Amino acid sequence: MTRLPRPGTAAGQAGLQALLANPRHALVALDFDGTLSPIVANPGDARAQPGAVPAMTALAKTVGTVAVITGRPPAGAVRLGGFEAVPGLIVLGHYGWQRWQDGQLSAPEVSPAILAARAALPDLLREAGAPEGTWVEDKAHAVAVHTRRTADPEAALRGLSEPLTELADRLGLAAEPGRFVIELRPPGVDKGTALTGLVRERAARSVLFCGDDLGDLPAFAAVRALRADGVPGCAVASASPESPQVAAEADLVVDGPEGVVGLLAAIATELGG
Repeated sequence: MTRLPRPGTAAGQAGLQALLANPRHALVALDFDGTLSPIVANPGDARAQPGAVPAMTALAKTVGTVAVITGRPPAGAVRLGGFEAVPGLIVLGHYGWQRWQDGQLSAPEVSPAILAARAALPDLLREAGAPEGTWVEDKAHAVAVHTRRTADPEAALRGLSEPLTELADRLGLAAEPGRFVIELRPPGVDKGTALTGLVRERAARSVLFCGDDLGDLPAFAAVRALRADGVPGCAVASASPESPQVAAEADLVVDGPEGVVGLLAAIATELGG
């Protein structure tokens, strides 16, 4: 049995205690890649960490809302993670642009700026001298340029940062960095706004969010803002050497997806789930 870890901050500890004291009015939200699933070179090969679905299912028996908030399309995250087995799960994909719940998918129209960015990227990458292994992931409501497969991912990302940022500025998009990736997406759409909206919708009285990457930092900021508004919360980092900033801003740091699953299982056990 995994022992329930203790957050390193008083505010994080208060958030976790509020969840345990009133789980039916709590919200537990989790990123997918790097948090519920180990990072892999090909996103299509991602799978949930062993034990993730059972732990989430156990949590769903006692916690008011269990959610996944991801940059991926929600249906893809559900399929790769096997999350259709988790009762009542809400999956917000594309940072909240799309929603999967009870097998139903809802989504707005794709932004014309994203369509323009998608069309412009092949010429931009060629003119910028993008190295072999650079590839573009079409997320429908966003486009992401990955360098993980190149010979020097950090150098490749540095070389593409300026032209991608210029393209984003020209089209009125945000250029958001991540683990060897820069994603172009509509401004004002991030995991922080998605998390805050879900907390309000579900009338949650406490919140716990787990993430691992730079794209999860807005959700950590949302946890802090919610605490200031009287909703206790805890921000949990799935530790990664590629994104040390995330651990630095967390209330609690666990050892990657395995540690996240252990935390979920420990909370479920504590709640008798």
